[in-house]
Amino acid sequence: MIDLDAHPQRIRVGEEPILMMEHIDKSFPGVQALSAVEMNLYRGEVHGLLGENGAGKSTLMKILSGAYRQDSGTITLNGEPVEIQNPLEAQRLGIVTIYQEFTLVPSLTVAENVFMGREPGGRGLLDWSAIQRQTETLMWRLDIDLKPMTLVRNLSVAEQQMVEIARALSIQSQIIIMDEPTSALSEHETQRLLQIIRELTAQGISIIFITHHLEEALEICDRVTVLRDGRNVGTEPINRLSTERLIRMMVGRSASELFQRRSQHRFGDVALSVGNLNHTPDTRDPNAITLQNISFAVRRGEILGLAGLIGAGRTEIARAIFGADEVDSMDLEINGEPVTIRSPRDAIRLGLGLVPEDRKQQALFLALAVRANLSIASLSRLLRFGEFVNRPAENELIEEYRRKLSIRMATPEQRVSNLSGGNQQKVVIARWLALQPQVLIVDEPTRGIDVAAKAEVHQLLDELANQGIAVIMISSELPEILSISDRILTLRQGRITGEFLRAQASEELLMQHMALDEAVSAQVRM
Repeated sequence: MIDLDAHPQRIRVGEEPILMMEHIDKSFPGVQALSAVEMNLYRGEVHGLLGENGAGKSTLMKILSGAYRQDSGTITLNGEPVEIQNPLEAQRLGIVTIYQEFTLVPSLTVAENVFMGREPGGRGLLDWSAIQRQTETLMWRLDIDLKPMTLVRNLSVAEQQMVEIARALSIQSQIIIMDEPTSALSEHETQRLLQIIRELTAQGISIIFITHHLEEALEICDRVTVLRDGRNVGTEPINRLSTERLIRMMVGRSASELFQRRSQHRFGDVALSVGNLNHTPDTRDPNAITLQNISFAVRRGEILGLAGLIGAGRTEIARAIFGADEVDSMDLEINGEPVTIRSPRDAIRLGLGLVPEDRKQQALFLALAVRANLSIASLSRLLRFGEFVNRPAENELIEEYRRKLSIRMATPEQRVSNLSGGNQQKVVIARWLALQPQVLIVDEPTRGIDVAAKAEVHQLLDELANQGIAVIMISSELPEILSISDRILTLRQGRITGEFLRAQASEELLMQHMALDEAVSAQVRM
């Protein structure tokens, strides 16, 4: 329980806002994204910006950061009207953004990404020792062990997010916009980030904090502005708010009306059996995960949860089963029959689907329309004469899954990059459901989406299990694992450390098996 009275008072009576955004309008083809939106920000304040996916949060912040231009409305900074033409102009004004979607260059090192365009040195020469030293200092502040010369493409999603944060911290700024900065972080990394935010505000830096984790908003924010359908719902001091009221402001209904699983799934025969899964990675990759003797099974109609801290090997297991990564050994059976999967093509042919953890990097074609993204895996059965797409059949497929999953889009021709995070995730899920898989693996299915969209995804997974599909769900959120899974496997350092029925499990029990080695865990249980 958060002690709201313990929040430090960072806003002083009579103080003028450092930033005022007034009557901001923005539209895209077929969509009114923002309508007369207003928000202000004080020096040294943490201001939460909340709302469902598609509410307009990211659009408003892209206007402030210079990525978009507003159609109308004014922005005042330090009492002076400003025109923010582009992101470089925003940085010159002291406004730095950490976007939800990564902006790193995978082929460059951590240090090069942190100081890109601002490299220490003189007379055309780079001071590599200064670059490495300053990067190490930033990593120390973030309390994470990342080597400056590591290539970004070898980092996990969470580690890449920490590089984004380090880059923002390296720029002298008066306003830092953080768009879902903790969505891929562990609890330890999240708490360290929140501590860094407190240190920054103590220095007079203002933070705009966009999050779907309401407990984080209640813990760190001074005030909260809520948007719904591109309009202001209200701005309130955090000590006047509760989780229940925030949810009602965001979605227009109470938490009790969101998805709460009540049905018991009826299990069938074993759909997928995994045995003797081992993988020893290349020793040159310091971030690779070793998998050791992984064995488990999932039945038709069952949701099997995989729980573990970052680096436990959850994603590596999913990719190995789906044929995306090579392994040393693995015995697979589907419906009791031994099979060999050497590539994702083999996995799809055998009835497996995989919704990856990073939808933007690994699942979506961001420059293409919703139509292409949804139907691309089904093209082989949508072709006429083996060459031409049967457009009426494709339209019927898209409309079917638009209705089933409540995908909010202007038309099928809308670019998928212009959808909210929750609707992008639904497009990826729809792509696999159109193939009618026997086993569906979903890796962080609700990462970066709001509470209402999470409830919709949870309901969808529940319905899939009721239809007899075997679901393997990977999630970093223990409440999610506990609420939706029938059975839970815990992992630590590439090993399975526990197996629990949902009724037996608790957050404390799961964390014990996820975080402690076997000897310490046994000692705790005694």
